Amino acid sequence: MPERVVVHLDTDAFFAAVEQRDRPELRGLPVVVGADPKGGRGRGVVSTCSYEARRFGIHSAMPISEAWRRCPTAVYLPVRMEAYAQASEVLFKVLDEFTPDVEPVSIDEAFLDMSRSLHLFGTKLALAERLRQRIEAATRLTASIGIAPCKMVAKIASDLRKPRGIVIVEPGEAEAFLRPLPVGKLWGVGRRTQEALDRLGIRTIGDLAARPREELVRRFGTQGAGLSDLAHGRDDRPVEAAGQAKSIGHENTFERDTRDPRLLASTLMELCEGVAFRLRRAGLRGRTVTTKVRFEDFTTLTRATTLDLPVDTAARIYQIASANLGRVGMKGHKIRLIGVSVSGFEARSRQLALFGDTPRDAGSDEKRRLVADAIEDQPPRLAVARSMSARMQAALSEISPRTQHRFLSHITDEISFVAGTVAEPQLGPPTAPPRSRGATRKSPERTRMRRARPSWGPPVLAALQPARVRGGGASQQQTLNVRKEEVLHRA
Repeated sequence: MPERVVVHLDTDAFFAAVEQRDRPELRGLPVVVGADPKGGRGRGVVSTCSYEARRFGIHSAMPISEAWRRCPTAVYLPVRMEAYAQASEVLFKVLDEFTPDVEPVSIDEAFLDMSRSLHLFGTKLALAERLRQRIEAATRLTASIGIAPCKMVAKIASDLRKPRGIVIVEPGEAEAFLRPLPVGKLWGVGRRTQEALDRLGIRTIGDLAARPREELVRRFGTQGAGLSDLAHGRDDRPVEAAGQAKSIGHENTFERDTRDPRLLASTLMELCEGVAFRLRRAGLRGRTVTTKVRFEDFTTLTRATTLDLPVDTAARIYQIASANLGRVGMKGHKIRLIGVSVSGFEARSRQLALFGDTPRDAGSDEKRRLVADAIEDQPPRLAVARSMSARMQAALSEISPRTQHRFLSHITDEISFVAGTVAEPQLGPPTAPPRSRGATRKSPERTRMRRARPSWGPPVLAALQPARVRGGGASQQQTLNVRKEEVLHRA
């Protein structure tokens, strides 16, 4: 049996590194990417920060207000997810050059199973150096690499010598490697478990490995058996390729705890749109829709619905997720966080369904899927069209495909003009030429002009929501709304 070689790769301060790459003047400065600190009054968290900022004790998931108190002179930047997604896409293309067995952990982190392809690179050190060099050449970002016989040890190894670190743990060395490390490094050891272990005098992984397995099972149940295995470096979990992800989800923490139904509904809709986009990009549909709610007292509840037919459209996911939210019940409490995820995947096909959960669902679901395809097929520069609301997609599904195409062409041209990507389009019918004497009102030219006017119908006009231009400010948003009003008026 070939030796198992698992690589864990983690880019160094990914979001902040992309910002420093794209803006050289930020290099060497403390950079914090995340929520708006609002002068120390912000409620969000730090997404990531540069190593210069970490010297002040700032770290990921820290409240942004605390980060501000520690370093008010740092450069605070909002999240630019589009830029990070582009860098991530390049990163994973590089990883695919080395092996098909790549398991994404996050946008900038992955496991690779190199057991079948190590011989192509010679030694593990040569593999790690080649991988790091390719990433730096392709992305201009640095990464740290851990190589070990199992996933957990590889992940711990990659974190020990950041940035640009390489740590290799050979077979038979895992237990000795883990022994002096804090017990909190192990998977599954959170704050409460660590406190319980500390009360038993267990502070290092070596302390945990020295305890009899039976004692740990007696005190912690099945978790105790898992902790015993991990403490001895035993972890047989396989590297699962990207298509084997168990769920796709998004969640949002509100700036202020809320019970406003409109805010909850609009936020839920945005989350569903994000989940649907990722599902469709991965070529997946899911049968189970789960809604997660965290209240102001940090009580967290989830409600899930499993369907007979899988879903991948924002409108349908929103329909189920909102029903789940109704089942949670607010009971007068304010909500701090809301999330949506889809699981129970199967490959997406374009075959028409004969039956839905109810007789009328099959047709409407397929219409919405076709509308989502039309939106997704717009050129990449028209990213705004892809963020069209679920309500809009549902409305578009009620009109003919030809009218859908005309509507999407008009609205995306209009949006791209406001965003500054193309020249101003000619909306509606062309300007009528001067009429010569004797011309009638029913001339062929005027008849053609009247027929050229798009007819979008009440459902679309009622559902048209303010779109967002990525990177645009308030004035740009106002301009966009005005321009869309002109589109509707001319129609």
